[in-house]
Amino acid sequence: MTQSPAAAITVEELERDPHPVLARLRESEPVAFVPALGGWLVTSRELALHVLRDAETFTVDDARFSTGRVVGPSMLSRDGGEHTRHREPFAPSLRLAPVRERYESLVRAEVDALIDRFAPTGRAELRSELAGPLSVRVVTQLLGLDGAETATVLRWYDAIVASVHGITAGRPPSGEGRTAFAELSASVGPRLGRVGDLSGAEAVSNAAVMMFGGIETTEAMIVNLVFHLLSSPAELELVRAEPRLLASAVEESLRLEPAAAVVDRFATRDVELGGARIAERELMIVSLAGANRDPAFFPDPDRFDVRRGNARHHLAFAQGAHVCIGMHLARLEATVAAGRLLDRLRGLRLDPRRRTAPQGLVFRKPPRLDVLWDGDGR
Repeated sequence: MTQSPAAAITVEELERDPHPVLARLRESEPVAFVPALGGWLVTSRELALHVLRDAETFTVDDARFSTGRVVGPSMLSRDGGEHTRHREPFAPSLRLAPVRERYESLVRAEVDALIDRFAPTGRAELRSELAGPLSVRVVTQLLGLDGAETATVLRWYDAIVASVHGITAGRPPSGEGRTAFAELSASVGPRLGRVGDLSGAEAVSNAAVMMFGGIETTEAMIVNLVFHLLSSPAELELVRAEPRLLASAVEESLRLEPAAAVVDRFATRDVELGGARIAERELMIVSLAGANRDPAFFPDPDRFDVRRGNARHHLAFAQGAHVCIGMHLARLEATVAAGRLLDRLRGLRLDPRRRTAPQGLVFRKPPRLDVLWDGDGR
């Protein structure tokens, strides 16, 4: 019997650059068991949509769900009525109109204040000097945690995200992750109290999900977007010439490199999918990164194309009941941040001495993004 190519896949190559591996699997075995991940990896867009939309057959409600093992039960790790109970108290303020009304001026002011700090220097590392602090400021505002120290919040989220990443790579939850969540609970719990029909502990778990999701994925969205624009001079010139294309560039960047590369589900029964026989309770790993480069839907999928007509049909925010609750806010932050950088920093470009690229197994972004520009940015 011929061995599946998935058997040779390593965590390291998925962390470094998964796209060649995902392309090979999508072509030959779109639902493949990957021993290194301990589950079935789904790489085609059509099958990914099927899994994400069928919560009765493919659920998040399992004790092994990575995020649940770090922060406890939340909207991210429950389905059906329990999912609604956890999610609904937070949903109204994150719909499109309230987000624009409440956050547009705040985000612009925060972005300009952050740019003011480094503009005169002619150089910056945008992950730590812009994207990270902005996402922390907005998420603390969202959760009513004004006054929380940015460095402390970032330390919590770093530890929680690292623990989730480790679980996906086959390691147990980390002690650092447990400690960070305990500290977050002690700080956030008294301020939140009960939220809707949620207990205090449930409210904290959902706040933790929104905090590290809102920071990690939004920070990555901003950094990936700027990286893609500055790595593609022709596309950057199109955006400069037609600023309305910036919104399209946001969607195309999300398609090309989603901030969350994979999401987990568990089969609730024996089922066949894409020619594979999945047993009840087996782990399904939906590759959003793979689905977003499916050439059956996105022609020339490895190209960053700000005029791509169907870019908005990416799966970066997932689909179905668990579609990202904060997607409107994340889009706003990324669009404003990139727009103000391009408006204010003449000749903005990547620092050629500090080249980098997106990496990561679960969450993908450049570890740092060093840039240069001309003038003082005023």
